[in-house]
Amino acid sequence: MLEQVKQIAERLKGIRDIQGSSASELAEGCGISTELYERYESGEADIPVSFLYEVANKFGIELTELLSGDAPKLKVYQLVRDGQGLDVERRKQFKYQSLAFNFQHKKAEIFTVQIPPSSSQAEPDLNTHSGHEFDYVLEGTMKLFIDGKELLLNAGDSLYFDASYAHGMQAVGGSAKFLAIIFK
Repeated sequence: MLEQVKQIAERLKGIRDIQGSSASELAEGCGISTELYERYESGEADIPVSFLYEVANKFGIELTELLSGDAPKLKVYQLVRDGQGLDVERRKQFKYQSLAFNFQHKKAEIFTVQIPPSSSQAEPDLNTHSGHEFDYVLEGTMKLFIDGKELLLNAGDSLYFDASYAHGMQAVGGSAKFLAIIFK
């Protein structure tokens, strides 16, 4: 298992302990089983960014603190040069880069997400999280699954949606890259 995953799992357990919540209380509050939560916290299971985002909101901390262990420091602006975002290895099949990782009190989390070519036609793993999400396709074509529907998005297409509905993405005909903005 990646060292980064284990470090995030340790921070997750630490913040839960500091906040005085039990594993079962946090799991129930996030709508997952205690068993799955304990697998996240032990580093045995891949932790979706959407889950970490929800935990950060529940505990009133920045997502960056769970991902990197550092508190954001910038207040006026944050410039991130091409390819210099904070790598977030949260879903094995996708490559995330956080683009506002060092800005305090964000109203949204912003990522570029690289989706590798799909090896199957099956529906991808779906997830849900609080808030709204805006996805803008930068490169390639992706299929977005949401609330039982399949939408095909090409470079230049965008979709704004309620992220509490189950959703997932899959590249079509090669890899795809999109900008994801998750609003609190």
